[in-house]
Amino acid sequence: MKNRFPKIVKIAIISVYLIFLAGAIVRMTGSGMGCPDWPKCFGYYIPPTSEEQIIWKPNTTYKEGFIIIKDEVLFVAESDIKTKKNFNTKNWTAYTKHGYNKFNKFHTWTEYINRLVSVLAGFVFLFLIYGAFKLRKTDKRIPLLAFGAFFLMLFEAWLGKTVVDTNLTPAIITVHMVIGLVIIGLLLWLKFIVSKRKTLFRYNSLFNKLLIISVIFSLIQIAMGTQVRQFIDEQVKLYGFENKNHSLMNPSFKFYFHRSFTIAIVLVNLGMFYINQIKNLGYTLVNWIVFLIFLEAITGVLMYYAEIPIGTQAIHLLAGALLFGLQFYLWLQNRYAK
Repeated sequence: MKNRFPKIVKIAIISVYLIFLAGAIVRMTGSGMGCPDWPKCFGYYIPPTSEEQIIWKPNTTYKEGFIIIKDEVLFVAESDIKTKKNFNTKNWTAYTKHGYNKFNKFHTWTEYINRLVSVLAGFVFLFLIYGAFKLRKTDKRIPLLAFGAFFLMLFEAWLGKTVVDTNLTPAIITVHMVIGLVIIGLLLWLKFIVSKRKTLFRYNSLFNKLLIISVIFSLIQIAMGTQVRQFIDEQVKLYGFENKNHSLMNPSFKFYFHRSFTIAIVLVNLGMFYINQIKNLGYTLVNWIVFLIFLEAITGVLMYYAEIPIGTQAIHLLAGALLFGLQFYLWLQNRYAK
């Protein structure tokens, strides 16, 4: 297990980033309510493929928990029933958690695949905590970090249900993302501990200060980014996803701060890049950090000036999550520099 555990940690990290990507695609396509219930989808373990499956029909058998649309209202079957000629309200309960009552095959399956990715990640985490328990005598931090990440994954699952039940409340979506970043941090810390290759880096005081500033700046930027995202979510609810080009009309101060603060972030990280090169400190992660920052900036510009082209929102969100991970891991490396 000691030899296999580092691979399990890597797979766990990849699985969490796949959840970020799947979630970003759900947001990009407006598929967040493709399944009105959780963990099932319209009461099915495998979601429907056509609207015919969920529209009420006479002389049809429905199992308990199945959700149907009748007169543009969602109803849940109270028990296994076979319908007659007329709709009997005694056999059905109105689904009142939210008023979403549409069916879009593409949105439904996009959201369902997002859930499947999360389920697969859950199985990976079971292997993770098993391996961590086996290595508990090697380093006490290993089981603490692994179990911490696992319990946060369970909390994320509960948040996912809450997101659906509250019809995509922006604040809960933001918490959902922040907890995901915390899980990434715990897994990267775990990876650093069990990594067999321990590269020694040269210490530089100015680089260390700029690194700390860059991490603080990134946290501020992510916080502002979640606020801007909440504003966009509220605008999309107001104008509809099909009119998402209106989502940044009359933006608040937070948007302008988020946009302009990018300049400070670019300058600080270019300073890190310069010092790393001329002092030959050996931090290869800095190159990837600079690349991701420019990718974030480019996608941000495209979203504002080109009315959110397809794919830019997903790239922007995933690049931000990757950037956080690389900066956190660089901080771990810098702690042991000499």
